[in-house]
Amino acid sequence: MTDLSPLAALSHAIAATARQAAPLVAAIGWGGRQHVSGVLWRAGALVTSEQSLPDADAYTATLPGGTRTGAALAGRDRATNVAVLRLQADAPGVAQAEPRGVGELVLALGSDGAGETTVRLGAIEALGAPWESMRGGRIDRLIRLGLRLGQPAEGGPVIDAEGRLLGMSTFGPRRGVLVIPASTIARVLDTLLETGRIARGWLGVGLHPVALPREVAERSGAAAGLMVVNLAEGAPAAGVLLPGDILLEIDGKPVTAPRAVAAALGPERIGQPVSLKLVRGGELATLAVTVAARPA
Repeated sequence: MTDLSPLAALSHAIAATARQAAPLVAAIGWGGRQHVSGVLWRAGALVTSEQSLPDADAYTATLPGGTRTGAALAGRDRATNVAVLRLQADAPGVAQAEPRGVGELVLALGSDGAGETTVRLGAIEALGAPWESMRGGRIDRLIRLGLRLGQPAEGGPVIDAEGRLLGMSTFGPRRGVLVIPASTIARVLDTLLETGRIARGWLGVGLHPVALPREVAERSGAAAGLMVVNLAEGAPAAGVLLPGDILLEIDGKPVTAPRAVAAALGPERIGQPVSLKLVRGGELATLAVTVAARPA
């Protein structure tokens, strides 16, 4: 038998790694022929990209090999883009890992909807620090992939060259492919299974970015802030903040976009007071508000 060429050896290794990880992949269907992919995270729990999963009265899961079973939505968290469904199925329990560096080869797996696995090869294009989603969810690390992903493959597992699970694929801005890290999913999974949602802090304030007048900017040390445009009925901030107030800081951290406010009001802040630095009638003020849980 002749030795394999380096390219053939690489091809065989990629195929073997994909076969090893195929038991992780399932399809989630609803209504008609549409489906998205998911990760058989552990026995009875199927994880997918929350943004790709429409609301439906019932879901089905197509497991590796083509077996179909019913699946029920257990919970979803838009802030971390994680949804989990309950089903009667085992999971392979693949080891989880952190990415090693930019340029590392990865496989993004998906389901064809009939029990077979689709595979896309790419590399880690960028790695970054933890980041906050638009809805205030903490994602443990920025992982961007240099590959194209078909819509039905969103929510499938992303594995490294050793077959270890890095996380779940999802679409980011401009259809770029991101990974929701395994550590982020693990952090929210039990709560979603138990309660169906991740409670996050809420002030009940509608905010709009504004630039500060020069005199106020010089006194406050801030060029911009967030104007209070409305207050929800029964909001924690009702009676404390007023329409027209300009919010500058929460607990000493500048806030110039609504995303920064959401990031400052994580689950751990519920029931805790926060200090708000603001401009009211041209004068600086500091007030305290006790954070409540955002209504379901």
